[in-house]
Amino acid sequence: MSIMLMALAAAAGASPDAVVGRWKTETRNGIVEIARCGNSLCGKLQTSDGIAANPALKDVNNKDAAQRGRLLKGLQLLGGFSFKAGVWDGGTIYNAEDGKTYKARITPVDANTLTLRGCIFVPLCKNQTWTRVR
Repeated sequence: MSIMLMALAAAAGASPDAVVGRWKTETRNGIVEIARCGNSLCGKLQTSDGIAANPALKDVNNKDAAQRGRLLKGLQLLGGFSFKAGVWDGGTIYNAEDGKTYKARITPVDANTLTLRGCIFVPLCKNQTWTRVR
């Protein structure tokens, strides 16, 4: 069996709660806490380099001017996912750096790693690997 097939088989057997916890993002030392929200997931920004330097940092790049005064700390970045075949799909991720929301999918790789894929539209997607924070 190829490594790719083994990874897909492992993901298919993953528990829906495998992604629950605190995760370090690839950029700006972000920490996102992912929790269950009913049948879906929510992910809230706990800290980042910017928040560490200025805890009052606001969502200044939001496309909606009415939202630009909200704090980044505690801001919900992830939501709207459904779990199927080991993957959380059909959700969205908000990127505070550009103020845009993207379609997203979260795939557990192992107990301490997940892949988050954000897409403007397929095939214009970007993957990030997040690691569990203990």
